[in-house]
Amino acid sequence: MQPRTKEAHHTDARKPRRPGRPPKVDRENFETRAALLRCGTEVLTEQGFMATGIDYILKQVGVPKGSFYHYFESKEAFGRAVLDNYAEYFAQMLDRWLLNESHTPLERLVGFVQNAKAGMARHDYRRGCMVGNLGQEVGMLPDGFRETLETIFLAWQARLSQCLQEAQRAGELAKDADCDELAAFFWIGWEGAVLRARLVKSDVPLNTFISGFLRGLPQ
Repeated sequence: MQPRTKEAHHTDARKPRRPGRPPKVDRENFETRAALLRCGTEVLTEQGFMATGIDYILKQVGVPKGSFYHYFESKEAFGRAVLDNYAEYFAQMLDRWLLNESHTPLERLVGFVQNAKAGMARHDYRRGCMVGNLGQEVGMLPDGFRETLETIFLAWQARLSQCLQEAQRAGELAKDADCDELAAFFWIGWEGAVLRARLVKSDVPLNTFISGFLRGLPQ
């Protein structure tokens, strides 16, 4: 019998791939892309799009600069992917609070606010709302961002409007209240409160806003 060559031994020792299991390189690509999105989300919630350098994000994740374009064709494409990722996360968080039937509709809204307050405090008020951050620099953003940001805000308003309509049915809100208008008012005021909370590094602006909003609801 001929002795096995080193090459043959290497081939024999290779484990068969499980059916349906993606190759290792694909899994690593997916994880690297997810890590870039996570880091991008953290940075953009702190400083916005224009001030964010791709080099900094790549350094944090440990990805060579030459490899960035394997995952995203440009900084704009990366920014859009990060924004989509954030919008999906935030929508899920809103649904978790505003659809929680173990609380009354207005209690759900207060629960969302309390959760947001805790999150801002946990990060020492460095992080705000990515959509609000990008909205402040919309004049400098690439084409299309303006429409995307407005679409996200409208989706948030629609979720809150539905919650307020439930508050009407529960007797917490006047039957003739305009829930769409109240929801729009909430998000306009909330974004300003988040900005002010970051400025003063305190939840006082958030408390002031939610208290005023609840007091102003028609009964």
